Amino acid sequence: MVKQKVPIWKKSNLTLQEAAQYSGIGINKLRQLSETEDCPFVLWNGSKRLIKRQELDKYINKAYSI
Repeated sequence: MVKQKVPIWKKSNLTLQEAAQYSGIGINKLRQLSETEDCPFVLWNGSKRLIKRQELDKYINKAYSI
């Protein structure tokens, strides 16, 4: 079985490192933004934090500054 690498822009959920590469926002800032309970772009898988790519795009498009 050959493992294929999926490009970041095609993934629905990203790790913090992938989200930082994708968005240009630092890992620490993404971690800070995703700590709140009402964060629209965070998905918790147990203790693992994943970033919903499309929701992150919407959040960035609406934001004036981060």
